[in-house]
Amino acid sequence: MKTKINIIKKLEKDKIFIDEAANVIKDGGLVVFPTETVYGLGANALDSEAVKKIFIAKGRPQDNPLIIHIADKDDLYKYGKNVSKIAKDLADKFWPGPMTLVVEKNNLIPDVTSANLSTIGIRMPSDEVAREFIKKSNVAIAAPSANISGRPSPTDVKRCIEDLDGRVDYILGCNESEVGVESTIVDVSVYPPCVLRPGGITLEMLKEVCQDIYMDKGIIGKDANIKPKAPGMKYTHYSPKARVRVVDGNLDKCVEKINEMVHNYIEKGLRVGVMATDETRNEYKEGLVLSLGTRNDVSTIAKSLFSTLREFDDKHVDIIISEAFMEEGLGVAIMNRLKKACGFDIVKII
Repeated sequence: MKTKINIIKKLEKDKIFIDEAANVIKDGGLVVFPTETVYGLGANALDSEAVKKIFIAKGRPQDNPLIIHIADKDDLYKYGKNVSKIAKDLADKFWPGPMTLVVEKNNLIPDVTSANLSTIGIRMPSDEVAREFIKKSNVAIAAPSANISGRPSPTDVKRCIEDLDGRVDYILGCNESEVGVESTIVDVSVYPPCVLRPGGITLEMLKEVCQDIYMDKGIIGKDANIKPKAPGMKYTHYSPKARVRVVDGNLDKCVEKINEMVHNYIEKGLRVGVMATDETRNEYKEGLVLSLGTRNDVSTIAKSLFSTLREFDDKHVDIIISEAFMEEGLGVAIMNRLKKACGFDIVKII
């Protein structure tokens, strides 16, 4: 397959690229497009044959449901049914933005899009290019992240090209994603509402709308029998080619342990990468050390997490050792991705 690639530098000037991408969707094709969370791989959510192409392009299991993206808040009612007041209140507060609402689906949504579930995840992205693309397509866009399944999600167009050039019809590039981790998913088809995947909208923020919202235990566990109601609940995700290990505990002791581990791996002839922070990067004396950002602003860490994992792949390291982060606020989303990336290989420091 020949993939057409165009990069939007100025929206007003480059709208022709959005028109081209929308026409690909109308013709049943696949389009990579930017959002504020990560880049998405989109198809017409109502076209079963088009949606099947997503699973083929990504190598994605077909029991992993997709999220549909809309450009008009009222489309929540077009594609969902029995939408609760809490769902409306959450949409009013956080849309457009990095939050997905799981609602009962109506009969417009084919089973392949929802992985045969009676529910569907719907979100309205805040990225202007994404919304313009959805509007021009004149249909909801089913879209997981624009990467080979299981790999770190792409936050810039270069990584989308790396994974999907030759697998999709069109790649629509623009800026780097602002949030850097996928959307928060909230199941509002049940009461109390349940967070199925943490993201840029934190549990604390959601509780401002509904105090009863809680976090699903599947987020922190590794139950192989989970039937996923949302992307990322069942399968290993976000994994680079290198093995990943996470060291968790008192930060000073973690640094000491990581230095010991790095030295031992190097002694065995392995190339080692260390995912540090601005506060600790100079405390590591061996290995390839990359900082995710500052612990004083964890949004910098979330934004660079996936790109840093991929950068280690570029450097051909054999093993990546990462510091852990406090599981509060946005740190819950960061640790959720790290746990998935390392397959729950976490070294606990007492």
